[in-house]
Amino acid sequence: MRSPFVELLGALADVFSRLGAGWYLFGAQAALLHGAARLTADVDVTVDLQGKDPEVLVRGLTAAGFQMRVEDIAFTHRTRVLPVLHLATGIAADVVLAGPGLEELFLQRAQLHDLDGIQVPVACAEDLIVMKILAGRPKDIEDVVAIIAARRDLKLDLARSTLRMLEEALDRNDLLSELSGALERVHGAGEVAQRAPTGRGGAKKRRRSKPR
Repeated sequence: MRSPFVELLGALADVFSRLGAGWYLFGAQAALLHGAARLTADVDVTVDLQGKDPEVLVRGLTAAGFQMRVEDIAFTHRTRVLPVLHLATGIAADVVLAGPGLEELFLQRAQLHDLDGIQVPVACAEDLIVMKILAGRPKDIEDVVAIIAARRDLKLDLARSTLRMLEEALDRNDLLSELSGALERVHGAGEVAQRAPTGRGGAKKRRRSKPR
């Protein structure tokens, strides 16, 4: 018997498939698949509508047994987030509308996971680490530490290059140091010093971007 979360993901997959839209799972459920261990009721997915109007997605989700948690479609146009409730399972999900650039890269690098017969594209571990560091909440950083500890096959250079790009784009200098701090907690200071290049300057923290 499939879990309620897999049932929800299967329903989302069907809707996205009918629309010809690419998508991936990220957030807490993705972190669990990559080795983080904590209780969560969060389901977060990103979908690339390829220029289609969000109202097309709303109609597809409604027909598939989802209820909008925010009735005003202007909210979705403004925030690029469509909050929904899967009526069959009672589980809420946030459907994020992908924009150009970084989210396109995350979509290209997503990896298929078989969850009880449902093929679910999941953000790769390295990209999920980047997302968690960018969100920056304590529970996100704990997820980063847990993923690093669980995944010995991480391509850390990929995570570092993405974080470096974000530091330059956002005029921040704390993202790479956050990764180094997580690595130090897992591997110890000596190994991290050998493996992790420095960022764009000092360790002064800037205001974090608002997490989703």
